[in-house]
Amino acid sequence: METNDKSQEDIFKRFEAKLGELKETLPPLGRTPGTSCAAVTFTNILAVLNSDVFESCYFNNLAVPFSGFGSYVNDGGFKGPCGIVSGSIAAIGVIMGGQEELKRENVSLVFAKAMQFADRFEKKFGSVSCHDICGYDLTKDYKTYVKENIWEKKCCNFVLSAIELVMKLTRKDLKTKWQ
Repeated sequence: METNDKSQEDIFKRFEAKLGELKETLPPLGRTPGTSCAAVTFTNILAVLNSDVFESCYFNNLAVPFSGFGSYVNDGGFKGPCGIVSGSIAAIGVIMGGQEELKRENVSLVFAKAMQFADRFEKKFGSVSCHDICGYDLTKDYKTYVKENIWEKKCCNFVLSAIELVMKLTRKDLKTKWQ
């Protein structure tokens, strides 16, 4: 797999730089409808991995539906996971798989890491459900969500925390597979 020659600096320094950049660039994204929290989370983690392969629009497009699923509520009361959670878990799979298809014997390790992520995210924010953590049913209250600047007030923090948590949980794989 080819890597960009932009930077071969330590991957953890690249994560820190990305988090610093996102503190400035994330808030304005909520002012325009169409921002996918899953895609923002997923593609920014992939950008840190520094590989030309991830420059394709397909990775953004892959993650966008995760945000929509976050607004899903079924008749039994199930609430879809926040898109940030879904995008982060997808990134964990990419990171742990490294630069080749994930081996079958390692699938359970990725499952376990995804559950660890969800557990820690839920402990920090009280839920993994979009409805619960942002406080709105986006299928009904999206205009209010935008008007009340919930992206800026809450969701940006969820993105930053999720990216940092992915970095911490996948440290070993980042060092051995993406350095």
